[in-house]
This record gives sequence, structure tokens and C-alpha cells, in this order.
Amino acid sequence: MNIPNTLTLARIVAVPLLVWLIIDNEMLVAFGVFVLAGLSDAADGFLAKRYGWHTELGAYLDPIADKALLVTIFVTLGLAGHLPVWLVIAVVSRDILIVGAVLLAWMMSRPITVKPLLISKVNTCAQIALAGVVLAELGLGLGLDWLIWLLIWVTGTFTILSAAAYFWAWLQHMNSYEPEPGAIRRRRRESKVRAPRTRARAS
Repeated sequence: MNIPNTLTLARIVAVPLLVWLIIDNEMLVAFGVFVLAGLSDAADGFLAKRYGWHTELGAYLDPIADKALLVTIFVTLGLAGHLPVWLVIAVVSRDILIVGAVLLAWMMSRPITVKPLLISKVNTCAQIALAGVVLAELGLGLGLDWLIWLLIWVTGTFTILSAAAYFWAWLQHMNSYEPEPGAIRRRRRESKVRAPRTRARAS
């Protein structure tokens, strides 16, 4: 367990803490925890690149931690009435659809590698900015209602566009996917094994 993975695990541990703080209306503390989580994300990425501390565990944990943190904040703020319900539904539905599409492709023996699209990166930045500004406004009262309103619509737009982009990429993959030669040979061998059994039952 190296330092980047430890920082990533700390972000995962911060998820229930943030939920409790928002529900308990401790918005200033919640904003502080959110900022620390963002700094830890930047730190583990820098350390992993600077010292080559890349691990397979970290490759899985990092996106899980980031997504768990953002989705949890959006859902909690939505339930508390600080974000519109339609935006929370859009954000959560997008992630569910992406995970469902990947699982469906895997179940149909057409595995797909999910690569972050440019529009997805922009969408993530918008979500982070919105969550941070809302928590800052609730904790510090900076008079940023106009910025929150703008970020809500920007985030909603990019969330929908990002979902559409991933869906289109998924459709193209499913329509153009060709199994590896090894998979084709296995299927041919299986069909040859099954053929005599079928003739035997027919006789």
C-alpha cells in the first residue's frame, strides 16, 4: 500500500463523513473536507506520476473514489434541497447507464474499454465546480446564487451530452465488434463437438 493508494482510500472514507456533515448542516466543515479531498486527488496523481507509484489497485480505486465522492455529494445536496432533482437524476442516471452498458457488452462477449472522452472530462470539471461552489455558498454565504444557477445548467448540459457521446461510442463498438481469432476457433470447436450429439439424437 503506497502513498497514492492511501490518499485514494482516504477519499473513499471521506464519503460517509461528507454525507453526515451535509445532513447535519455543517456546510463549512463539509466544504473543507471537499477541498481536502480535491487536494488529495491532485497529490496522489502527482506522486504516482513523479515517482512511478502506479499500481493496478490504484488504477481501479482512483476513479471509484472520485465518482463515489461526486455522486454522493450530488445525491445528498439534492435530498437536502440544495440542488434540483432533475440534475441529480441526470448525473446518477448517466453513471448507471455507462456501468450497465459496459456490463451488457461483457455479458455479450463484446468487452469494451471505457476511455474518458474530452466532453466527459469537461463534465467532471463542471460537477466538481458546482459541488464546490454550492458547499462554499452554504458554508460561507458568498452571494454566489447566480454562479450556482449558471453551473447547474452547464453541468446538466454536459451531463446529457456526455451520456449521449458514450452511448454513441457504445453503439459503434457493439455494431463493429469482431471476436478475437482465438474466440472464433473456440466457437468452431464447440460447434463440431455439438454436431455429432445432435445427429445421434436425430437417429
